[in-house]
Amino acid sequence: MVTLTKTEASSLSIREIGKSFPAPDDPLTSRPVLDGISFSLAAGELVSLIGPSGCGKSTLLRLIAGLDSADSGELLIGSDPITHPGAERGLVFQDPNLFPWLTVRRNIEAGLVARGVLRKKHEEVDEFMRLVGLEVFANAYPHHLSGGMAQRAALARALINHPKVLLLDEPLGALDAFTRMRMQDEVLRLWQARRTTMLLVTHDIDEAIYMSDRIMIMTSRPGKIERTISIALDRPRQRSSEDFLRLRADILNFLHLAGKA
Repeated sequence: MVTLTKTEASSLSIREIGKSFPAPDDPLTSRPVLDGISFSLAAGELVSLIGPSGCGKSTLLRLIAGLDSADSGELLIGSDPITHPGAERGLVFQDPNLFPWLTVRRNIEAGLVARGVLRKKHEEVDEFMRLVGLEVFANAYPHHLSGGMAQRAALARALINHPKVLLLDEPLGALDAFTRMRMQDEVLRLWQARRTTMLLVTHDIDEAIYMSDRIMIMTSRPGKIERTISIALDRPRQRSSEDFLRLRADILNFLHLAGKA
């Protein structure tokens, strides 16, 4: 049986991060995407990041994942600087990105194979397939899976590496409304079972309120953290409760005023 102790989760610190890209109309000119962005996540915390399209949310996740480098500032997992990709940080995209020629089992094993630890960790594969409810689909191929099942396989592939921080870039955005709500419960179940630190990028305010310990709202480009909201609602949360709807109205009103400004 695979178990996770709380010490396997890690804090995450983002300190004065700046990032620019060449302007599309003038490659010699840089345009800032992130401008001195700072925040931190406690170990085991689930935090959502929302903001207008193009404000740098996905860029920030890529920096934390080590897939790109910042122009300025510091990124830390625990007390260790982030300088390159590492197994202690998992990343799940909107598209599950499963290998179509591999079975569900082989897709989940892919990270272990790449790290050369499949033989040592082989018994964990069955456990993680059970964790996401895909054990009967072990020998199925991605085209046999529904969207929700494919995303569960992608989550298992990320979690089997025991990441200290899991980065979620709109992982439920391509699903229909009913499947999306079921998958929100699935992600919460996995989070409560594993207690991995999670940073979720989403455009869905209801999703952010339903799932998060805190919500951070970013400004338009160049992105900064404009407001942080703590969600003190008990779990499981009721989407139709007065407190839930009051929070939703408050965030919608804030975003509307921020847009007018």
